[in-house]
Amino acid sequence: MNAPVWLLLRGLTRDQRHWGDVPERLPRALPPGAQVVCIDLPGNGALHHLRSAATVAGLVAQARAQVAECGLAGRPVHLLAMSLGAMVAVAWAAAHPDEIAGAVLVNTSLRPFSPFWQRLRPRAWAPLLACLWPGTSAERWEHCILGLTSARAVRRPEAPALLRQWADWRRSHPVSRANALRQLLAAATFRAPRRAPPVPLRLLNGAADGLVHPACSQAVARAWNLPLAVHPDAGHDLPLDDPDWVVAHVVAWCADFR
Repeated sequence: MNAPVWLLLRGLTRDQRHWGDVPERLPRALPPGAQVVCIDLPGNGALHHLRSAATVAGLVAQARAQVAECGLAGRPVHLLAMSLGAMVAVAWAAAHPDEIAGAVLVNTSLRPFSPFWQRLRPRAWAPLLACLWPGTSAERWEHCILGLTSARAVRRPEAPALLRQWADWRRSHPVSRANALRQLLAAATFRAPRRAPPVPLRLLNGAADGLVHPACSQAVARAWNLPLAVHPDAGHDLPLDDPDWVVAHVVAWCADFR
């Protein structure tokens, strides 16, 4: 039997480096032989020079092509995916359930289960528009993103060093405004199926999410009758705010459905 494969998908304008040390922690906690693979959606990270798809279906096609390039075609994968990446995971599992062994969805939001003002909280609208304004510096962009997505790491003493690192990443692998807007469009227009994809799913959610209202995960859990674990004081970027908690819940979920 092939060892389990976990594919990690980040969200809007972020890349695999923003998982922090989760890709190192996860295989140490999973059963021996488990493989963890990270990819960047085109337009982000190492693929920042490519054009982002403007639909979630297009992002799924791009992700599937990368899986084939990694030599994983034909091996069902587990997905750990957050935000826009979790929308990609849902669409992938719905369209190609034979390719997905299961998925853990982190702080996602889905039409038709939540209104747009919960899927992107009004407090985030002005800061995000300011980030997209021409001439915005990498430092200002990342300061905005950290403030919107973190409830714990933003208060830690190492936050300034983290911001410098993120700004360096943005300068070396810049996400264009056009690609950021295409990804926003993909997230805004995606409509999930009324019925859950026919694969095991679990939801993780931060109760202090300042970008996406926590009610969005609750709405998906009710609509699809899914288990939901809520972190009491983490924000949108759960892997940043509490990576140990995320890894522990992934491992516990794997034990539940084996």
